[in-house]
Amino acid sequence: MKAISRIVLFSILIFSACGKKAEQTKAKVSNLTESVYASGRIKALDQYSIFPNVSGIIKKVYVEAGDSVGANQVLVEMDDLTSELSTENAKLALELSQENAKKGSEKLKELEIGLKLSADKLELDADLYKKQKSLWAQGVGSESELDQRKLALDNSKSNVQTAKSKLQQLKTVLQNELERSRNNFKISRKQKNDFVIKSLFKGRVFDVLKKEGELASTQTPLAILGKGDQFLIELEVDQTDIVRIKPGQKVYLGMDSYKGKVFEAKISKIYPIMDEQSRTFKVEAKFIALPPSLFPNLTAEANIIILEKKNALTIPLSYLVEGKYVMLGKEEKREVKPGLRDYQKVEILSGIDSTTVLYKPK
Repeated sequence: MKAISRIVLFSILIFSACGKKAEQTKAKVSNLTESVYASGRIKALDQYSIFPNVSGIIKKVYVEAGDSVGANQVLVEMDDLTSELSTENAKLALELSQENAKKGSEKLKELEIGLKLSADKLELDADLYKKQKSLWAQGVGSESELDQRKLALDNSKSNVQTAKSKLQQLKTVLQNELERSRNNFKISRKQKNDFVIKSLFKGRVFDVLKKEGELASTQTPLAILGKGDQFLIELEVDQTDIVRIKPGQKVYLGMDSYKGKVFEAKISKIYPIMDEQSRTFKVEAKFIALPPSLFPNLTAEANIIILEKKNALTIPLSYLVEGKYVMLGKEEKREVKPGLRDYQKVEILSGIDSTTVLYKPK
């Protein structure tokens, strides 16, 4: 009896297999969209990380994550004891240079007095020479005395020129020292400003990454800021698809935070360089209508619409064989001309019509 039961069961299975019909379909008229897949994340508009200009200990953090900030508002202050001392020294040096360079200063007074004495002696020697020359014209005195007066006058003229030159040279040196002191003071004040980190524009603090008392370097971000009410989508497009992407194309976007919902956006910017590691291009898109609530770094998946066609004759993509054939029977193939396609359907431009029965290939 057991043997008979096995035979009966086997016969039923064979009959069922033989009686199972191959899947069939017909071409249908429907709307078809061709798109490119891209993954990415949400970013705040003008989102950026703040880095310190100098390395050091964080003295004070003035903001917290979620705070709204104004343009040029102080966010973080670094310990700047060394900078304060440098600025004070530069200020003292500037004050000394200003004192030395002003008219009547101690440094200038000595040479100014020397120049006055030389000028007075020149005036005296000129008067004596004039008198000696007058006497010589009257036959009084000797030629040697006249020559001595002339030599004294020439020496006085030379001494006045030397005194003037030394005074002018000192003034130039002191003026140059004054300019250097001013520049050093400006540099010191600028370096002091490097210890105070400010916001670039009115926005929102999304995260604070360092605490007071921690060591910060120029390679480590302190906080992340951006426009709190404006967001964009940053997408990664494979290098094989980037040539098909153009500004203004529609984007249909899905996010894990809004399961089952689709949001519309448009391509706004294409970065013209490929990331060598991921072999992708960065593309930005802007929401047509913002979701109720958004946060930076939310993940997103998008379809960038390349082409849209209404009333296209389509078949399921799984019914297309070798990219250009359909099955009219178990062994009968017919060549067709495919057109637009998406992930489920393909347009058929010629070869069949809506009455043609198609068999799904095995």
